[in-house]
Amino acid sequence: MADQPWLLAGLSNIQLLSVPAPRPDIDWTRSLAARWQRDGRSGYLMPLEVSLDIRLSDLIGVDQQREQLGRNTHQFINGMPANHALLWGSRGTGKSSLVRALLAEHAGQGLRLIEIERDHLADLPRVVEQLHKLEQRFILFCDDLSFEAGEGDYRVLKSVLDGSLEQAPDNVLLYATSNRRHLVPEKQSDNENWKMVDGELHPNEAVEDKIALSDRFGLWLSFYPFSQEHFLNVVEHWIGQLARPAGLQWQRSEALDILAVRWATGRGNRNGRCAYQFARYWVGLQLLEQK
Repeated sequence: MADQPWLLAGLSNIQLLSVPAPRPDIDWTRSLAARWQRDGRSGYLMPLEVSLDIRLSDLIGVDQQREQLGRNTHQFINGMPANHALLWGSRGTGKSSLVRALLAEHAGQGLRLIEIERDHLADLPRVVEQLHKLEQRFILFCDDLSFEAGEGDYRVLKSVLDGSLEQAPDNVLLYATSNRRHLVPEKQSDNENWKMVDGELHPNEAVEDKIALSDRFGLWLSFYPFSQEHFLNVVEHWIGQLARPAGLQWQRSEALDILAVRWATGRGNRNGRCAYQFARYWVGLQLLEQK
């Protein structure tokens, strides 16, 4: 064999061939969440370890959105008709947190969460196929579902959503978040061909095409930028949540509010995520100074 180097090279190449990793089996009585993992032309559900530390009560100032999505989810887990939901609006205002808080609230009632990326939504029929005979109730969660100008993928996705959602079993629901209400950038040029016919306004076909994608969701929930008062109330909530288990005694003051506002101004964001980050900074600093 030593006299035949070509044979050795061939054996070496055979050894270098990648062996597909075994796909994990999911025990849905134990696993609360999974992620759709693309694998070549196919894919599989990969179980996730999730933290259930965020509660619905932690979401301050979004009472109406929390009530509507909570009611929709409650209908779903009880086998009643429910709508696919689009949560849209400013970043950091609690859209994704609300979905994860609902998982924490209803996991004991059989609710499960499956994360799927925007680029993998064409695999929805494969995902749904694996879930339709299971007793649990599944929310397919797509975070940050949006398209940039010039991308034509939304037309493909529109047809996929049509087929997948209309034929989805009653134990599957799609929740998506986006910074845009219509998921696709809207341009001034889209409005150039609007016309009036017998007093009725007819939109351009391009506009209709873009709006049609978000129409696949029966429930739309809007999330708006925080006012300063709203932001400071969220800061107060998170400081209390972090300070209590650490045994830190504190009291809200004007000086603390000023620090929080400066923190938000320096980052150009006044939202829930920024409030949580400031709370971690301030509580950590107080605990450090006590040592």
